[in-house]
Order: sequence, then structure tokens, then C-alpha cells
Amino acid sequence: MSTPPALAEALADGTVVLDGGMSNQLAAAGHDLSDELWSARLLAEDPEAVTAAHLAYFGAGADVAITASYQATFEGFARRGIEREEAGRLLALSVECARTAARRARASRPLWVAASVGPYGAMLADGSEYRGRYGLGVAELERFHRPRMEVLAGAAPDVLALETIPDTEEAQALLRALRGLGVPAWLSYSASGDRTRAGQPLEEAFALAARADEVIAVGVNCCTPEDADHAVALAARVTGKPVVVYPNSGETWDAGARAWTGQSTFSAGQVKGWRESGARLIGGCCRVGPETIASMASVLRAAR
Repeated sequence: MSTPPALAEALADGTVVLDGGMSNQLAAAGHDLSDELWSARLLAEDPEAVTAAHLAYFGAGADVAITASYQATFEGFARRGIEREEAGRLLALSVECARTAARRARASRPLWVAASVGPYGAMLADGSEYRGRYGLGVAELERFHRPRMEVLAGAAPDVLALETIPDTEEAQALLRALRGLGVPAWLSYSASGDRTRAGQPLEEAFALAARADEVIAVGVNCCTPEDADHAVALAARVTGKPVVVYPNSGETWDAGARAWTGQSTFSAGQVKGWRESGARLIGGCCRVGPETIASMASVLRAAR
């Protein structure tokens, strides 16, 4: 497979399709994810399953695979008795799993790999990534994020996905940690209405990335499709950058029960509106599988 053009160049030319939820695809394949490491556990126990999940999304029409490193941290692995050197290898392996899937896909279109950098709350595995405000300052959060971002950047992904960020202090920390890594990034908040999950106005949150040259797209993920409708246009207006959007199915995560509740409200037809409002990286997050990504890809390619 030839080397794809830079993702930023592709965004300038048109729309790029992201994948869907890693966890729901792994669960559909029969893997038990009831673990604090979530999908990151399979990097140690069954990396081939992670590759297969990526391949399913490439086969459905996704152009970008988001790695299984969302909940992969040195601290989280340490709680499972995994030493730091091995944890670093597993972080890098998350990128290689996606690269392997891209090679196996043998697609005629360019394919990219986005290394997932989840929020501090993901490591806690208690649902606090949907609340933010962990009681840590920007400097402390930067010290937490920088080491694994360095490892992921060293594995040579096409982009870092700073995703599901619940508040502006963590966004500031991530933007500081990003400097000097030599890899572009997108910054994607988890939102509710017109605010971050921690309650700050999205307009202020998006503005943080407006002057960050390393950031090639700004937007939201892991929110409802309805929240995405408002956020896309706002992100485009505030930042002038391409917008990234990949909401959940519309169901609600019950952190206590560790289960999804409610009904899906996600429609592949919604992506046309997001594209018209400035979205250039479009996909799905939790509970959005290959079938929906295939429908989205069809809609977006027909609109080009």
C-alpha cells in the first residue's frame, strides 16, 4: 500500500470517513470488555482481535482507524501488574494493529491511523470522563498525558486523536503536551448541549485550539447526535478549522451498571447536515458499528 497523503491535505480537499466504536465491535465479536482496561486489555491478550475490528471498519468504508489506546495508560496497566516498558510496547502496538489492518484492507483509497489519547477520567474507569473536573490542575494533567503521547507519537500514527475531552483545563494540558511531538492532532470534546461535560461554554472550549498549529481539526465526539448538530457549526465558526464529529448512537452510558440504556437516535442521513456545516472528519463513537459507517460512507461519497 502506498503512503497516503497527509490527513490535513485530505481535509482541505473534502470529507474523510472515521470508523465507529471499537468496544462495540469487539463485543460483537464475543470479547468480554467488563474490565477497567476496557478494549486496551486486548492489546495484551489478543491484539489480533483489535486488528480484526479495525479491518471491519475499513471494509465498511472508513478511511481512518482510531486505535485501541483510549484507555491505555501507564497507570492503568501498572494496576494490572504490567511494567512500564511493556506498557509502552502495548501503546505502540495499538498503532501497529491499525497499520496492519490498513495493509490487509488493500484499499484503493488512502487510509490513515489516528492514535487515541483519551481523557484522564478514562484511566479511572469510573465514568468521570463524562464529568471532568478531577481536582487536578493543568500542569498535573500535562504530566499525566505527555509520556504516553510521546510513545504514541513515536509509533508514527498519522494523527493523534485527543478525544472525549470533558473540560477546558484538560484541553489546555493536552495542547501543551502536544507541542514538539511532531505529529498533528485533532481535539474533540465530549459535549452536552452547548457546553462541555464540565459545564464550560463550547465556544470558549473550541477557541483554545484556534491558534494551535498542530491541531488540524476541532469538534465533538461521544455525545448525542443531536448535540453534534449544534456543535459542528459552532466549531467551524470559532476556529476556522475543519470540524471533526463522531457522536454515539444516542443511547446513554450508565457508569454504575456499566451498560447502555435508551434507544439509538443516530441516522446516517444526519451526516449531510454536518458536512454542510463544516465537518470534514465524520464517523461514529460508542454503539455505532460497521453497518452504520457503511451507510455514512455511502451518503458522504454520493455528496462529493
